[in-house]
Amino acid sequence: MKQLLILLIISLSFGQKQTPAEFWSEYDQKEKVAFINGVYGTISTLKTHHQQEVKRQFTHDKNWVAPFYIERFYTIADEYRAEEIGYDLKIVVLHMDAFYVNSDNYNIPVMEALRIVSLMQDGERKKANLRLLKAQRKYIKM
Repeated sequence: MKQLLILLIISLSFGQKQTPAEFWSEYDQKEKVAFINGVYGTISTLKTHHQQEVKRQFTHDKNWVAPFYIERFYTIADEYRAEEIGYDLKIVVLHMDAFYVNSDNYNIPVMEALRIVSLMQDGERKKANLRLLKAQRKYIKM
């Protein structure tokens, strides 16, 4: 037990502290495309399964109307996917690379960066810039 405690303390004190920018830059182009493809696939599958489950639960109620929070959930999920670029995920990867070139963005998590980049790609500049400023404030390293 004592050895386990010592090992835990050592691992916590010497644990690798890696910024999201460093995490992203460690991968090559193909791995980054695969990552983005995985995120897009996950979002699509999640939405599809959720829509089917909601439909299954409420098919017997003809007066049922989907509450706002369900539509809001789908809207938020879609913010992580750039619709305008289609299936050319290399464009998203290039924009993610450019995103992490700015030192103000080093500590912004990869998924938040993907959301900001996707919003920008879809022409939602105002929303993307607001999210970027909030993320920069939140994840600034002092």
